[in-house]
Amino acid sequence: MLNFKLDFIDDKVEFFDATDLKVLEKKIEAKIEENKAILLGVHSVSHQMYANEKGQTYFTAVVHFKRKK
Repeated sequence: MLNFKLDFIDDKVEFFDATDLKVLEKKIEAKIEENKAILLGVHSVSHQMYANEKGQTYFTAVVHFKRKK
């Protein structure tokens, strides 16, 4: 007899970075769509922007995904 057991991911944290805000948004949106397939939804988002001495900007984000119930 074959036993079949599903293990679900309950929490997942992913990190993103880009030099352009629109690029960062697209990366996050793509990952949201991927994670929907494994029943994960966005729980929280944290983001920061850094500008170096030359004025170049750098954007980062942390997205916490949780299993949808």
